[in-house]
This record gives sequence, structure tokens and C-alpha cells, in this order.
Amino acid sequence: MTLHGAVQGVGFRPTVYRLATRLRLGGWVRNTSAGLEIEVEGASDFIQQFVTELRTERPRAAVVGVEEMVRVAPSGASGFEILPSDDSQEKTGAKSAAVLPDLATCEECLAEIFDPTNRRHLYAFTNCTLCGPRYSILIGIPYDRPNTTMRNFELCRSCRREYESHGDRRFHAQPNACADCGPRLRVVPETKEDPFAHVARALAEGKIVAVKGIGGFHLMLDARDSVAVRRLRERKHRDYKPFAMMMPSIEYVRRHCDLNAAEEELLLSGASPIVLLRPSSDNDFAPEVAQSSSCLGVMLPSSPLQHLLMREYPFPVVATSGNRSGEPIAIHNEEALARLSGIADLFLVHDRPIERTCDDSVVRVLPSRQGNRSQMLRRARGYAPLPLSVTDELRPVLAVGGHLKNTVAIAIGRQVFLSQHIGDLDSLETRDAFQSVIDDLCRLYRFEPQAIVCDLHPDYASTIWAQRRAGQLGIALVQVQHHHAHLAACAAENRVSGDYLGVAWDGSGLGEDGTIWGGEFFHVHQDGFDRIAHLRPFSLPGGEAAMRDCSRSAASLLWEIYGTGHAHFSEENGAGSLALLESGVNSPQTSSVGRLFDGIAYLSGAAEENLFEGQAAMCLEGAMGRMRTDASYEINHRDGVGDWSSLVEELLADKRCGMELALISAKFHNALANWTVSVVRESGHRRVVMSGGVFQNAYLSNRASMLLEAEGFEVFTHHLVPANDGGLALGQAFRGSRILEGVASCV
Repeated sequence: MTLHGAVQGVGFRPTVYRLATRLRLGGWVRNTSAGLEIEVEGASDFIQQFVTELRTERPRAAVVGVEEMVRVAPSGASGFEILPSDDSQEKTGAKSAAVLPDLATCEECLAEIFDPTNRRHLYAFTNCTLCGPRYSILIGIPYDRPNTTMRNFELCRSCRREYESHGDRRFHAQPNACADCGPRLRVVPETKEDPFAHVARALAEGKIVAVKGIGGFHLMLDARDSVAVRRLRERKHRDYKPFAMMMPSIEYVRRHCDLNAAEEELLLSGASPIVLLRPSSDNDFAPEVAQSSSCLGVMLPSSPLQHLLMREYPFPVVATSGNRSGEPIAIHNEEALARLSGIADLFLVHDRPIERTCDDSVVRVLPSRQGNRSQMLRRARGYAPLPLSVTDELRPVLAVGGHLKNTVAIAIGRQVFLSQHIGDLDSLETRDAFQSVIDDLCRLYRFEPQAIVCDLHPDYASTIWAQRRAGQLGIALVQVQHHHAHLAACAAENRVSGDYLGVAWDGSGLGEDGTIWGGEFFHVHQDGFDRIAHLRPFSLPGGEAAMRDCSRSAASLLWEIYGTGHAHFSEENGAGSLALLESGVNSPQTSSVGRLFDGIAYLSGAAEENLFEGQAAMCLEGAMGRMRTDASYEINHRDGVGDWSSLVEELLADKRCGMELALISAKFHNALANWTVSVVRESGHRRVVMSGGVFQNAYLSNRASMLLEAEGFEVFTHHLVPANDGGLALGQAFRGSRILEGVASCV
């Protein structure tokens, strides 16, 4: 048997050994570059029992994507053994064994850490085959200790005994260590005080601490201290974007946030992501933590170091990425001391090297007709780089994603390996990180692409890189239209094949006609797509400036309806954009629902600008609060165009009458959901795929899905990868491979 997927470093070999020994089967098990390989021989009924039980007794952290089985001639083996890893494919082909993500500390290890009689009492680097660092310390495949950053820590006698014992929980736990032989903590500037006590005292004094974690540094401070939070915003140059918080325990979260069972399960899972929650009225968090957001990003401690820190300081702390805005997270001690010296007051570091950065994942839970479902907003620690299994055998392509929220991907067989979140490619530092992640993935999996797949937009840093690298390697360059890639990503993760109706809404993406799309309905088929409907286009006076200044989108909406000189125009409503609108200079056309959100947010009074991507839309959604109604504005759909003019006119009338913002917001969101249902009804399709950053809006995504499902349509949304541009690389890989195969003739 060969098992492909995340099957190494999870205790799979001892599980196989115990099962085979119990069933008196001969043979062996070993790690290979492809996954886990097993050979068993014995009585046929025992072999069948082995196969059946192995499928139900897998280690809980294992993820098996593909299982292959062949019959071979018996060798006469009477005993069962665990063989050394087979690296015979090291120089002959691509590797396909999935790397396990970094996993949160398990209950067994936590119990040892807090047991005064245990030899790992208060040891900050305790782990076993069920938990601990994986991806962030991996240097090469197969996943063995010499291929990790733990290779320079020689196991002591006690740890060696655990590591080599088949029956031990730490059998071949590659990061295994203890205080005698493993990594150590230190505080900078140095102190003779206990590191955790020293950091706790600093947090109580309002100081900012840079803490080295599993996949990089966090900046931490007391989340109840407004002065400290404002100081961090000033030093980090992050004025408005919400900060994530780490809370000491699940009990603390229950007391201070509205929490359902699905959200609690996510917080306590091995991935241990940031989960978006609504705070309860009974909390004392500084308002500067969430700023304009109605939700809090909450996580629990996920490593022994964090658990020990939270025990010493049992209060909520801001735990945000250890970087300056626009830069990658710091992962090396000296790097952090240099780059974060103007932000952090002290540093808690250790000497276990981090091989690659891995930010915190962000997830939210949405209600649906089938029950609560999770929605991935940022895929990183705890999830990356687990592969996504797809329906088709893919060509080996490298997909380089978009410009914002960048991720990259490689396709191997029926698996797509999607990288961790890299970030926006605006800065030189992040573009260097983009290059490093590509090099890292290709090296790790010994991957040589036949083609590079990128976006249509010629100015994306990822597109420019792809064009240059494809030319250097002499391989094909495939360009996939932005919104088609969004839909292909959602279809791939849901294993949707054949024709479907795609709804792709986001802030911007270059369309085939050279305009900015973002409110699209596609008939998607094996040869490509047909654009069957879209939002009525309007101009963006000032181009990219309109993506930050919402008054420009608002002015364009008014100008399209009323023309120049109407009473609705004033300096507040964007009169300064009139010259650009009238001349058409630097005023590209867009059909973007994201930009419509900006204009409506401004006209309704919900927001005036986007100081970070999606801020105005977030404010408009948040303004609804708990308002729920079927009342709706109207988007008139005719000849494939959704006309928003009556919506704007009705909204202005409601605002003049003093209607509350919550109801205005609800009516706008309902109008978009109702328009979706109208187009889907006309399309003749029964299957609907929805993707794009706009569908991160929890209310809109849920409302549209529930209305469609109530009429019998089958709706597919994102769960495993983000609906935003963080999922583009998956869609590019899937679509690019089909184009190479000649199945598709267009982008």
C-alpha cells in the first residue's frame, strides 16, 4: 500500500506496526518521497482486516489524499519492522509526500508541561507525534530529524529512548527534546529573572514584547491597555486595521465573546487559527484593538511557550504579526532585533531555527441551511501546505497568484500544494519573500514546472515575475483571467466538474475587454467561460486613488445618474472628481461590486475611505449590527446588466428621511442577494459557484446562499481556501493545467 497525503510525522508508522503485529502479519513500513509505503503478508482474512482497520485507526493528525494498493508475491517475511526512510526518488523525480502543518500542543503534552513531577515540567518546547512544529522547521522530504532545523540538537539518552521506542508517543517525533538537550529561551535585553515572569511584568507595565513563536515573531501587549495599543499602532504604522488577540483559555473566550460550538471547535483544533468572533457586552478590551470592526480576531495559545506565557499573564494580549506594515514577518533572532527594534521594548527569543515564515490563519463560521460552516479568510499556520485533492490529473504547473494577499501553488498529479499566505506584493521585502516561497516549494518537492500560470494584469508583480521566469526557463506562460481563476478555485476545492454558473464579485480584476471587472456572472464550461451578466459599469475617477477614496466612487455613481450640476453634488459628495469624470482622463470603467460597496458606504455615511483593503465594505456590513429584514432596494436586471441607479436613488431618499444606517445597509445587501437569485433563475443552471473577495462578507454570502438553496439550487462556496485573492493560485493551477492539455482554448 502507498498512502499519499500528510502521513509523515504523525505517528503513522508505529500505528501500522502495532496493527500488523497484533494481526500476526509480516512485512514493513517506511516513509518515502511519495508518502507512506507499507508491505504486509499473511493470511488473506488478516490482510483484509488490516486494510479495513487501518482506514479507521489512522492517527488523528493524518490526512490521506490517495490510497494505492497492489498485490505482490510473498517474500516469506514472518516479522514486521519499521524500515529507514527510502530516499531513492531524491534525484529521480518530484516528491509528492505532503508536509504536515504546524500543530497546536496536544492535551497529553500540556499535562506533562504543567505536571511538577514530569521531566518536561515548564519546558517550552515540548511536543510529540500528535503536535508541535512541522512545516516551519522542515528542510527536506522525507520528514526525518536530519531534514529539520532540529538536526543540530543531539537527543539525550532519555529522549533517544522515546524516539526509538515503537510504543512511545514520541516514536520518531522529529522535534522531540527536553530541557537537557533541546532549544532554550532567553530575553533581550538579558535578565536573571525567569523569562516568563519578566515578560509578564513588562506586559503589565504597558510594554510591547516581540515573542518568537512557531512560524515567526508576534508583537504582544496587554489588550486592555488603550495607551499601549495606540503606541503599537503608531510604531507599526497600522492606524486602522484590526489587531488579533490571544486569550488565555477557552473559558475566558466563553465569558467575553459570543461563541457557538463550531467556533469553539475551531479554536481548540490542531490548526488553532484566529477565529472571528463577536465580543459580548461584558468585556474590557481596549476599543483600539478592533477599531472599526464589529468582530474580534481571537486565538488561543497554540504552543507550549504561549501556554506558559498565558499561565504567567492570564489576560488577553494583542498578538499581531512581528513586522512593519507591508513587510514579511521576522523569523530569525538577529533579523527581529534589527527590524523590530523601533517597535518592541523587549524580545523573548529561542535558538530553534525557523526554516520558513508562517503567519496565523484566519477563519470565521457562517450559518447555513445545513448548519454552521467555516470560511477561510487567510490560509497559513495549521493548514498550509496541506494539498488540495482535485478531480483531474494535472500537468506540473507553477501558479503565482495575484498581487494582493498573494499565495503560490504547484500541481503534482491530482494534488495542488498551496503555499502559506505571503501578502501584498507592494514592497521589495514581500516580493523577495514571494521569490523565496517559490524557490522553497520547488526545492522541497523537487518540482520542475512545465509552465507558469499567472493573471492577465500586466502590472501585477507576480505577472511580471512569471513572464521573466518563463522566458528564462524556456517554458510556456499561461495567463488566466482573474475572475475565472476565482471560480476555478472554488470549483476545484468542491470537486465540481462540468458546466456551472459562476458568480465572481470582488474589488478589481482585469477583464478580457480591458476594463476592470468585479461584478460578473459566468457560464463556465470545459472550453472556458461566457460572461452572461455583470454590474452596470461606472467610472473610477483617479484610477487607483478611487480604491482608497470612497467619495470618488460615490461621485461616479451620482454623475452616471444625474450628470453635472445636479443638487446632489457638493464638495462632500465628490465634486472634485467631476473634472475627471467629464474628461474621462484617468477614469477607467469598472463593473466591480467591491467599488459599488465603496460608493454606497460613502453615500450612506458608513465610511469615507479604505485605509486597508475592504475597510469601507467592512464598515457597511458592520453597520447592520443585528438588523434582519427582507426589505430591499432594487437592482434592475435587463439584457445581462444589473442597473444600480434606482438603488442609489432610493438610498438617497431614505437618507433624507432619516432612515437608520442599519436598515439602509440591510436593504443594500438584500438587493445584491436578490439580484443574484434573479440572474441564476434566468441562467438555466442548477449549480452555482460563488467566489471573490466580496463573498468574505458573511451576511451577503449567507443570504445569497440561503435564498438560492431555498429554490433548489446547489450552491458551492469556499471552505478550504480563501474567497479573496489568497485562493487565486489554486484556480490558476487547475485552469492552467487544462489549457496546457488542450481541453480549453481560451483564458
